[in-house]
This record gives sequence, structure tokens and C-alpha cells, in this order.
Amino acid sequence: MGLAELFSRKSEKLEKNVSGLMETVDHSLIVFREGVKNYLYGDEESFAENLGKMAALEAEASSRIKEIENILYSRGYLIRSRGDIMRLLERFDHIFIIISTDLIQFEIESPKIPSELKREFVKLSELAAMAAESTIPGTNAYFTSPKNVAETTSQVYFYEKEAVKLSQSIKRTVFHDMDNLKLSEKFHLRYFALHIEDLSKAAVKVAEQLSVMSIKRAL
Repeated sequence: MGLAELFSRKSEKLEKNVSGLMETVDHSLIVFREGVKNYLYGDEESFAENLGKMAALEAEASSRIKEIENILYSRGYLIRSRGDIMRLLERFDHIFIIISTDLIQFEIESPKIPSELKREFVKLSELAAMAAESTIPGTNAYFTSPKNVAETTSQVYFYEKEAVKLSQSIKRTVFHDMDNLKLSEKFHLRYFALHIEDLSKAAVKVAEQLSVMSIKRAL
């Protein structure tokens, strides 16, 4: 097998594993959104299923990331881009940590979400998840058509801004308009709004890393 053929096969394998990881990200974000909604509206059975699915998807993602790392470290393949791709993988791993931890914290702490805020929390989880989802085409584009990275990641910033605005609105409502709540309850609600918002901020970190990588690749 010639060197060119070897690198071509490694490139195919890398792209396949990255694509597989992005599918896992997509499925996890769906489970995350469903999980938040099921918790808020008291569907305990479905929420328990969401927790189980998330654990399985997190394990699947970990396996995919390890496989990608093995490809990157095999015989100096993509040595110039290795560090950047590893940082990208770390940022996706952080996304998995956030969505998994958020669902687990709902289960452990059982926050009482006022009925008038349930729709806002559902929308917040949707916006944060959409920010993360918007990193998927940009990541795939980096390995296939790098010039398209910028246009595919621009939506990340839009959804992140919308998520931050809604999170701030929720927190403002809790502290300014809900006098019936104890201060500890207000802090609890702020905590969950903040941690859902963090998903959108983690998505921005992915978009920023992709931008740096695409610029370097164009040089």
C-alpha cells in the first residue's frame, strides 16, 4: 500500500468517525430537549428513559472520540492539525458533560418550576440545543469543504444570543416578579436557567475553535 493510499484511507476513516460523532451529538441534543420537557411536565417514566438514553449516548461519544484520537496519533497522521482537532473534541466532550449533568441534576435536585415559567424553560432548552446543533454542519464542513465553515457556524452565535436573552429574562422575572418564592427557591431557578444557558456558550466555544481551524487550513 502506497503512502498516498494509506493517507486516503485514514482520511476516510477519520471523516466517517467525525460524522458518527456528530450524529451522536445530534441524538443527544434531541434526548436533552425531550428530557427537560418530560421533567417539567411530570412525565417521570419518559424522563427516566431519557436519562438512560443519555448515559448510552455519552458512552458512545466517548468511544467515538477515542477512535478519532487513535487515528490522529497513528504514524504522525495530520500532525499539523492534530492539536486543533483534539481541542475541538474537548469542546464537544464539554457539551456532552453539560447536557448529561443538567438532566442528572434535574433528577437529583427536583427543582420546582412555577407553571408560568415552564414554557420559558422549554424554549430556553430549545434555543441552547439549537446553538449546539448548529455546530454540526460546520464541523463536518471542516473535513470536507473548509470554505463553508463560517457560513455554517454563523447560526451558533444567533441562537446563543437568544438563549442568553431568554435566560436573563427568566432570572429577572424570578427575582423581580415572584414575591411568593423563597430566596432559596429563586436561587435554585437561577441555577437551572444558568446551566441550560451554558450549553449555548459551549456551542460558541466550538464555533470559535472551528473558525481558528478553518483559517489555519486556508493559509
